[in-house]
Amino acid sequence: MPNASTPQVTGDGALVGMAAEPGEARLLAAIDRKRLPVHVAIIMDGNGRWATRRSLPRVEGHRAGVSALRAAVEACGDLGIRYLTVYAFSTENWERPEEEVGFLMDLLLDVIDRELPRLTEHGVRLRIIGDPDRLPAAVRRKLEDAVKLRPDEERMTLCIALNYGGRSEIARAARLLARDVLQGRLRPEEIGESTFASYLYTAGLPDPDLIIRTGGEHRVSNFLLWQLAYAELWITPVYWPDFNRVHFFEAIVDYQRRQRRFGRV
Repeated sequence: MPNASTPQVTGDGALVGMAAEPGEARLLAAIDRKRLPVHVAIIMDGNGRWATRRSLPRVEGHRAGVSALRAAVEACGDLGIRYLTVYAFSTENWERPEEEVGFLMDLLLDVIDRELPRLTEHGVRLRIIGDPDRLPAAVRRKLEDAVKLRPDEERMTLCIALNYGGRSEIARAARLLARDVLQGRLRPEEIGESTFASYLYTAGLPDPDLIIRTGGEHRVSNFLLWQLAYAELWITPVYWPDFNRVHFFEAIVDYQRRQRRFGRV
């Protein structure tokens, strides 16, 4: 991904970004590579507040957030984390000012054009979750082309949640299940958790092990409501444009200090 230091691929297939700074090196040394989360999801919050504190238009916070996303992808590559899901645009975000929504759509097109070739080159596959119908036609076409690209050797999946809402996803899955029952393709007694999950946008993805939320808010904001049932939560007051590799590694270290019981004693 284009920045001051181009990522490299290690012998074990990991995507490596910038050389570690002293703080990064200390955190990396503390991480147990055998107990990594398989799937990390991020609620990228605080772009607007970041811009407001600098007396900038809110849209400049979104522009600055692209670098934070690049850093998170590189950090996953450094560690060999297979799945990263980011909350880019929610079903509620349409209520924002029209100018801001338009900027976000244009920014998405620009980011795909600039970043996708490098992602594909380094084994990162793109996946989109959410309802594409309300997205502008140009965005839909761009996304359809982008997800068709397959790396020669897939090392990581970057999943972007666009026009996504957890409640609407669950309602959609229920409608699809009801349709299949009415059409005789499925019996009600066959519907269990795994069957229901196969009707979600995230079908085929493992549930997230770790949810990171930037910006300091203590809520999940309608994100992956079904999937985060047993996810560990890590919340930082750092606004998303300031989120960097050190913060990501701090989240991983904290995750590894916890005991995941999944309801067991």
